[in-house]
Amino acid sequence: MKKISIVISTVLVSGLLLVGCSKKETKKIVDPAKIQISGTMKAELTAPPFVPEPVGDRPAKKLIVNMEILEQEGTMTDGVKYMYWTFGGSVPGSFIRTRVGDEVEFTLSNHPDNKLPHNIDLHAVTGPGGGATSSFVAPGHEKTFSFKTLNPGLYVYHCATAPVGMHIANGMYGLILVEPEGGLPKVDKEYYIMQGDFYTKGENGEPGLQAFDMKKAVDEDADYVVFNGKVGSLTGDNAITANVGETVRLYVGNGGPNLTSSFHVIGEIFDNVHIEGGSNINKNVQTTSIPAGGAAIVDFKVDVPGTLILVDHAIFRAFNKGALGMLKVKGEENKKLYSGVKQEGIYNPEGGTLQEMPDDGSKKEAKVTNKTLAQKIESGKNIYTKTCFACHQANGEGIANAFPPLANSDYLNADVKRAIDIVLNGKTGEITVNGAKYNSIMTKQTLTDDEVADVLTYVYNSWGNNGTEVKASTVQEVKSGH
Repeated sequence: MKKISIVISTVLVSGLLLVGCSKKETKKIVDPAKIQISGTMKAELTAPPFVPEPVGDRPAKKLIVNMEILEQEGTMTDGVKYMYWTFGGSVPGSFIRTRVGDEVEFTLSNHPDNKLPHNIDLHAVTGPGGGATSSFVAPGHEKTFSFKTLNPGLYVYHCATAPVGMHIANGMYGLILVEPEGGLPKVDKEYYIMQGDFYTKGENGEPGLQAFDMKKAVDEDADYVVFNGKVGSLTGDNAITANVGETVRLYVGNGGPNLTSSFHVIGEIFDNVHIEGGSNINKNVQTTSIPAGGAAIVDFKVDVPGTLILVDHAIFRAFNKGALGMLKVKGEENKKLYSGVKQEGIYNPEGGTLQEMPDDGSKKEAKVTNKTLAQKIESGKNIYTKTCFACHQANGEGIANAFPPLANSDYLNADVKRAIDIVLNGKTGEITVNGAKYNSIMTKQTLTDDEVADVLTYVYNSWGNNGTEVKASTVQEVKSGH
């Protein structure tokens, strides 16, 4: 009897353990389509680089989203204007934050001053065209449709009106985040960044209002590859910020329309990457690939102060076409983690002007135009921004022990023709500027005579220099050896 009791007890205990394990292993997963709605709320929409408040543990709701389409002129870079087509007045469009199980009531309005019809395709939507078939709207009208958020993740939305590529290329894209039940893990800072490639009639940096170029777009020959719709959208005073010890989450999208992004933060490693914006997480990642029409969520802890540089690591896009941003981190230094002192600005944009090493090669012919001094200074400022800014800095201060200052420069003010020759032909070897020695390389610039005259006129009329107006005829004299 004793043996039988032991056997029965063992069977009962095993059975209870199996039942317990079974219950644990078969935890009920709620079908998002069947999640009940609890109340109504208006969605908070934000322009980049900001995001709405996290959803946290709020229940699923009927979420009201009102978005307006605006066709408006904006700045691509200094001196270059572009007619953007936008969702919500920004490129990328307004950030939409939802949770699994929300019922989104979406109203898309097309401003009466717009010229074209538009619609919206949200990759988070399960339904024909991602909503595009229900949202085609003419100027002065609006359309409303609704959808259930079924899959957690970070998703692109964009216009899908023909020609689709043109609408996307003009800035019609953005991100919608669907958080899982209970929300994403908390972090200290969150930002919204989206890459896009732009195609203009004029070459990179050519001033004026630039029109979209369909042939360049078809050929995938981008003039600008930028974060958040323009060159410099995340640099200088526009840089995103954090403090040492904080965790930072970036919601990164790629509107395309053509190019894949190799997203990288110089000086950091991503602790977590939500691959393609989905549920799978990769850890300790240096660079993550984001396809056109795709997204990724990256987060990391910042451990040391300084300026971290955000780039598309297809690196000429960063330094020559604009895909560059800054995360400025403040706080106490930790010499055990990083002993050196980073010189801020060393990775600033180099601009789109082609540069070559010094040689005796052929030179461009001059195209002389008549400009006022003010016009030359304005033109020169634009050329400086895309050609000289990286090495000599925004206010001509240069970089200590690397590149000499142009501000209040005794070397510069002493000899205008020498300065012209350096711009035309480059310079190697040691020089002394304001009492300090420099021994770096100045690459020769591929500029017209007019452009050389303008950029030097800007420099000579800035930062305490002597106010010389450099003429194209003087540039020609230097070229001819007079």
